[in-house]
Amino acid sequence: MQYHTDPKSGNELSVLGFGCMRFPRVRGKIDFAEFERMFVNAVNSGINYFDTAFIYQNSEEMMGRIISKHNLRKKIFLATKLPIFLCKNYKDFDNYFEKSLARLQTDYIDYYLMHRVATPEQWQKLCDIGIEKWIDEKQSLGKIKQLGFSFHGKRDDFCKIIDMRNWDFTMIQYNYLDINNQAGIAGLKYAYSKNIPVFIMEPLLGGRLSNPKRLPPKVRDIMKEANPDRSPANWALSWLWNHPEISLVLSGMSRQSDIDENIKLAEICTPNSMSPQEIEVIEKVIEAFGETNEIPCTGCNYCMPCPRGVNIVGSFTCYNNLAFSRKFSVLRRYIQETGVLATEKGLASSCNGCKQCEKHCPQSIKISEELKKVSKRIEPFGFRALMRAVRFFMKAKSNKKQGK
Repeated sequence: MQYHTDPKSGNELSVLGFGCMRFPRVRGKIDFAEFERMFVNAVNSGINYFDTAFIYQNSEEMMGRIISKHNLRKKIFLATKLPIFLCKNYKDFDNYFEKSLARLQTDYIDYYLMHRVATPEQWQKLCDIGIEKWIDEKQSLGKIKQLGFSFHGKRDDFCKIIDMRNWDFTMIQYNYLDINNQAGIAGLKYAYSKNIPVFIMEPLLGGRLSNPKRLPPKVRDIMKEANPDRSPANWALSWLWNHPEISLVLSGMSRQSDIDENIKLAEICTPNSMSPQEIEVIEKVIEAFGETNEIPCTGCNYCMPCPRGVNIVGSFTCYNNLAFSRKFSVLRRYIQETGVLATEKGLASSCNGCKQCEKHCPQSIKISEELKKVSKRIEPFGFRALMRAVRFFMKAKSNKKQGK
């Protein structure tokens, strides 16, 4: 296993991290015994960074049981996340943090993330109720070692958030299909220029870039012609580790075979190690994926920002992903991309047809018309009403906790 020195803490982190959101299952039920075996094997194989979140169902509890049973706490770096979208006052920070500590059976978190930071305004609202004071207090007590944020939003907003605090690290969604989506390559390079370690989530797009059956036929042919013995996951992960700006790649591994394959790659892949011929293969793959796009968006972001707050690029990406992804997965990503759990402004259906964006589109896409297609296909009947109900429920739950 190769390791990367965290410039902020000096920690030696395995370049491959274990994402603990997805679990091995038998007949639909979580196989705890298998997860325990995989977890321990991963530690013994050199993986030392394990990531979870407060909202990942049963994850913190199961990890806590395994870590305690096998006395692993001092052998690993533990990451979890504060559900900031559920925090309405200062007390909420402590409530969720202490619950995570109890579940994980620990008294400190090595890498604590603000979960799903999407806009500067969202972070500022948290600052207004004292989150930075709370963070400083926890860090002074040694309960939080490193502080970062995971990001789902627009590229320009990512750079603004980076500048709002002296972050210890950040985590972004990045893979060869997300070069221009969310933080993208521009955000990656910006964080790196600020000496902020960047951890990668969704390196395989939830398995969509590793499962041959879910790849377009032309993509499979390109990879097979280049090297018939090289798996799609190998291509995708090698491409990521070729980036010197990336500190760690987080993979949600739900089978022992996933761990074995990824560890082998993590032992040999280094920055700038891919040959020009290999990079050309990835470029052809990206082009082949683009040919499957019903909306010819390249993700250049020239159309942004939208005066109505619509995440145009994110909406088009989700729509195009319908060609090779399950609709539920696309809907989940759409909810993240648009930030609809906080506001309706990011939805495709929020477009009022002003067409200001269309003046800047190099592809001459009739954006307002395409957004109607996105809305019709991805926002099913009652979607906005359901999201409003979810927001109301979240607010009511928070008010109840506050005794209002």
